[in-house]
Amino acid sequence: MSDLWRADLADAQTLVRAQPDSAAWNTASLRWIVAPPDGELKRTGNQAVGAMDVDMIRSTADAFSMLDGKFGGGHARRALIQYLQTDVRPMLDGKYSDAVGKELHSAVAEALLLAGWMSYDSGLHGIAQRYLIQALRMAQAAGDRLLGGSILSAMSHQATFLGRYQDAATLARAAYTGPAGVLGPTMAAQFRAMEARALARLGDERGCDLALAEAERMLGLRTPDSDPPYIAYFDEVELAAEIGHCFRDLGRSVEATVRGAGSIFGDGMNNRSDFFATMVQAEAYINQGEIGQGFTIALNALKLGEALKSARCLQYVREFQGRVTPGMRRAAEFLAFEEQARGFRLWQQVG
Repeated sequence: MSDLWRADLADAQTLVRAQPDSAAWNTASLRWIVAPPDGELKRTGNQAVGAMDVDMIRSTADAFSMLDGKFGGGHARRALIQYLQTDVRPMLDGKYSDAVGKELHSAVAEALLLAGWMSYDSGLHGIAQRYLIQALRMAQAAGDRLLGGSILSAMSHQATFLGRYQDAATLARAAYTGPAGVLGPTMAAQFRAMEARALARLGDERGCDLALAEAERMLGLRTPDSDPPYIAYFDEVELAAEIGHCFRDLGRSVEATVRGAGSIFGDGMNNRSDFFATMVQAEAYINQGEIGQGFTIALNALKLGEALKSARCLQYVREFQGRVTPGMRRAAEFLAFEEQARGFRLWQQVG
């Protein structure tokens, strides 16, 4: 595990250039579903590790998560990996009881999940896959079935982004079925939404609609204590964003604008999520032929993206540019938009 962290920090080119492997996703998910629980996690190393140390890891990961949402995965990703290598690695080799060991491995799995998300957001897809597989292994050692499901859901999200849609649907279903007996409504809704995203890209309209309907039904059952704290971010706003993505991909642009209209946080702490949702809305209006509205919304998205270091955001801009037809480019609305868009960093980077 530590070898990956050191190689990442050293910018090992074979690691930086690596691409995700479908077989690795399949093997990791199958092992997670069928492997027996780990044995006792008690350790007898030199450094004493207790509940406060576990809380410190979680609090530190929360701080990095806030930076990730506000500034993008490229902002503090290396700092998180350095923290794992310098501070967390010695704890894993330390002295702790079985109960503390399970909490420790669960906390490290959450931190590795975040490392996977930040690497994915930075366009380092092979590294991201490896961190997510490490996170899944840690969650399995801790016996944390719910967290394992969330990690599989993250793998599904990445697979959809990379165009591996069948892999993405399979991973989302594994996330849902693996911990089914203990699955809370918020997590069930999020996993179904990930399945819907993959099915929309596959053109499976009926399957997508069914998955979204189930996601909405399950989210309506949530209570303040029905799910782990780390899934609390997934709420009606997040689900609206997922619905907007799905309907855009299915070519149902009017529904995308209507159902995705409530997908903006607007709190300044979720800039990347707001950027994605706003850009999807812009694309949906463009697809309807309402180009003036679409370009106005796209400018709002570019403003949100000014502070974001995110390869995913760049890809959204590229996709938006691809939806602007030659005829639209000659329109006065586009010429006025492009003049302003040139002043924004993401537009400049895409070129």
